[in-house]
Amino acid sequence: MIALALGLLALVFLWWLGHSYANADAKTLAKVLRKAGGWGALALAAVLLIRGRFDMALGLAGLGWWLLGLPGGSYANPRTWPGSWPGSRSGSAGGGAPRVSRVRSVMVEMELDHASGEMEGTVLAGPLEGRALSGLGQEELLALRRECLARDMDGARLLEAYLDRRFPAWRVDADGDAHARSRSEAGTGTMTEEEAREVLGLPPGAGEADIRRAHRTLMKKLHPDQGGSTYLAARVNQAKDILLSRHR
Repeated sequence: MIALALGLLALVFLWWLGHSYANADAKTLAKVLRKAGGWGALALAAVLLIRGRFDMALGLAGLGWWLLGLPGGSYANPRTWPGSWPGSRSGSAGGGAPRVSRVRSVMVEMELDHASGEMEGTVLAGPLEGRALSGLGQEELLALRRECLARDMDGARLLEAYLDRRFPAWRVDADGDAHARSRSEAGTGTMTEEEAREVLGLPPGAGEADIRRAHRTLMKKLHPDQGGSTYLAARVNQAKDILLSRHR
């Protein structure tokens, strides 16, 4: 009788689900099914517990707990999902956690959020060491750029890309000479495989499809035709070429 009652309840539930969520999107439907499955598993576990089937009851209770995302269940903790393990391709390449590109020089580290296109940076050396670029005014940034022109040409290029985003008219006010500017616009320099992964925001072992996808995403935000930085676009292209060469 209990099994028959549960079967009838399941049929009624499936009819109600089809009627209520006929036009629902897949994500909403999956969430509802997961919750329903979780409560159903707990209910069946209770029945089995009453009948003395402790082994099966325990397994179903664990399944229901996991499906409902209750504390201690692996579904409730995304860090235990396979896609979030170190080196996993599905965590960042598939669009799960936000991906961030990093480019580092002697004096400056810059980060670019792939989703928003926002840039942030940190001063790594000099009087402003440890300061975030977002906390510096235009004059402080220009002073830092002048210091980079003397000590760190890659850092100067990174600062110019940041200034272009935050203070579009900064070049009119900048007092750097033409020679310094031409030097800062020179080539991109060498890049290691690890640096290339950081530029594209990829984990070790990323596949060719992941590399091309990350490159396309970044170029949409950094290409000079879209108001981006020539230097950063060149670094992104260089990173793609270095990583793709490992797959040939």
